[in-house]
Amino acid sequence: MRAYAARAQGYHEAMTPTLVPEVVHHAANAAGRDFVIGDLHGCVDPLRYLLHKVAFDGTRDRLFSVGDLVDRGDQCEQALALLDKPWFYPVLGNHEDSLCAVVDGRLARHRWYGIGGGWSQALPERSLAAHAKRLRELPLVRTVGEGAARFNVLHAEFFGDDVELDAGQFDTAVRERMLWGRELALSAGAPPHRALSLTYCGHTPVRELRQIGSQMFIDTGAFIPEGRLTLVEAMTPRHWSISVQAARAMGAADMALP
Repeated sequence: MRAYAARAQGYHEAMTPTLVPEVVHHAANAAGRDFVIGDLHGCVDPLRYLLHKVAFDGTRDRLFSVGDLVDRGDQCEQALALLDKPWFYPVLGNHEDSLCAVVDGRLARHRWYGIGGGWSQALPERSLAAHAKRLRELPLVRTVGEGAARFNVLHAEFFGDDVELDAGQFDTAVRERMLWGRELALSAGAPPHRALSLTYCGHTPVRELRQIGSQMFIDTGAFIPEGRLTLVEAMTPRHWSISVQAARAMGAADMALP
């Protein structure tokens, strides 16, 4: 995992910020439940299984995503199709940002292929451009609810508090940390105490859910052979995980999404 982190770190340096709505706030869900899913990386079958497992109701429940819908797995276009679902609320991940960078001419295709973008080789340019257009609309942060019931969703890590997060004034260094940072997840200690609500993050694969300070890391490596996709019910200790192989063995491919 550290080797993977080191490889990925080298690809962000030439990237410049993409114009996106940085922070989107959502009211608390009074009608149903809120869930957060770890990095999908083109692994939609385990998502199908997990939503079926928790009896997800698309008319009342919401699914937030820590980003990295694409690359690595074999169902990247199916993952992008989730953007059409009214119950699905992702943030921008570094892999979506990389796709946009390729379309914008900020990143060479072969460098994207090196971190998992090879699935797009057969895609017409117009299709990739259409995906980038939609991905540019994703925020860096989603905040949900207020006060003690509030939680945040972002991709990698954030060293600040709720006030700074809400302001959305992220310079280039902070933005790169939010998309690519691994310092917190790979360190032994927590950052200084800050008034940051529970914040769900992905990006750095962990064997089990890991909370450091206010940040909960939920990427359990769905694309890794020994990894799993993890679904968390927000603001509760409840979570569910399954591997791609196990989900497919349970018939996940035939389970309809809400």
